[in-house]
Amino acid sequence: MKSAVETLNPTRVRLTVEVPFEELKDSLDAAYKKINQQVTVKGFRKGKIPARVIDQRFGRGAVLEEAVNDALPKFYTDAVNEAELNPLGQPEVDITELKDGETLNFTAEVDVRPTVEIPDYSGIEVEVDAVEVTDEDVEKSVEQLRERFASTSPVERAAEDGDVVTIDLQAKVDGEVLEDGVADGVSYTIGSGELLDGIDDAVKGLEAGGEATFTSELKGGSAAGKEAEVTVKVTQVAKRELPELDDDFAQLASEFDTLEELRADSRKRLANMKQYDQATQAQERVLDKLLELVEVPVPEKLLEDEINTRKHNLEHHQLGQMGLDLEKYLEIQGKTAEEFETETREAAVKGIKTQFVLDELVKQEKLNVSQEELTEHLMRRAASSGMSPDQFAQAVVEQGQVPLLVGEVARGKALAVVVEKATVKDTNGEIVDLDDEEEETEAAEAAAESTESGDEKADDKAEEKTEG
Repeated sequence: MKSAVETLNPTRVRLTVEVPFEELKDSLDAAYKKINQQVTVKGFRKGKIPARVIDQRFGRGAVLEEAVNDALPKFYTDAVNEAELNPLGQPEVDITELKDGETLNFTAEVDVRPTVEIPDYSGIEVEVDAVEVTDEDVEKSVEQLRERFASTSPVERAAEDGDVVTIDLQAKVDGEVLEDGVADGVSYTIGSGELLDGIDDAVKGLEAGGEATFTSELKGGSAAGKEAEVTVKVTQVAKRELPELDDDFAQLASEFDTLEELRADSRKRLANMKQYDQATQAQERVLDKLLELVEVPVPEKLLEDEINTRKHNLEHHQLGQMGLDLEKYLEIQGKTAEEFETETREAAVKGIKTQFVLDELVKQEKLNVSQEELTEHLMRRAASSGMSPDQFAQAVVEQGQVPLLVGEVARGKALAVVVEKATVKDTNGEIVDLDDEEEETEAAEAAAESTESGDEKADDKAEEKTEG
């Protein structure tokens, strides 16, 4: 076999391959064997039909087609390996010549991973938010905890803001009661905004036994997005009572003996959260600066696949779970379809560039992923997915996504290397020391992942297709 490579552009090549006919022998034998198992010829036992009879009865062309289809993937892979290419996605193959007994010639056009030159990045400087926890932040945190320990007691009066009402609901569309539009005994806090638009105004002023009708757009169910006539009946009004902010509350709501100890712990926790947010912000801004330094051509076919993947994940997973379609989502976001297309394309370009650059850094810095690092990453991903670590690990193995997770960890480590050499200052002009290695790596993985699409990453997806 002989092969040659022609570079069509920085991300696409054309392979020209010439295969001597004798190298098709194994595939021809396999083709005759396969056809033997599929057909019957009177006078011959199944599987024992001579090759000349198959040629006469079914045509030599059918055998050649079967043999070529069997042989092409191997010859293509050999040519790719010989040229030391990194293909992305499936090739477009064109058989240019097939002479029985003489030769098989074909071309294969395929996107390839571009060559990425990483410049000196030690001079990167970024600014991040300062870590500042105010007394107001602490009081808000304590108040939220206080809300969780609120109690309710029934009252015989009209419902007011903040009250908890027990209600029965019935929704009609075009005068017909929906099968899934009836709910009894629903507990609702007035002003929480957790149910339908308009329900607060409808129930305020009603006593137990009171009833009102209002119009609202349904957020979920069989008639999601449609205007419905909703009848609400109040069966109970209860007043929420918050516990006193004192040492007794601290003992009730926490492991602390005094309110001041509880406040001090809240301040510490808020500071830790803001430090993590600061680290993540640093990773994201350093990554943006790094991408500005590197020229990265993006394969058009890979880009289109990534855009389609992002749209699919949004429409069929994220929005589907919320009972929304794309049109309603854009309306809520205040975006036009054109703006959505532009933002999706920009995010896809950034995601692909990020992978190419960080993967090159992984090679350049000779970074490896230990079993412990992979396990820690798997635990974090499991927690964010709502699955147990065992369930998540099993799903990852069954779907062949272990290399994908290894890649995520490696890219996070590569970004952490860049951040370590960058100068990070907060808005007060103070140098930020991101010296918590575990927190830094975790934040770097999050920053690197945030530019990639939901369930499948573009490059990994393309490589899986090629390998398949």
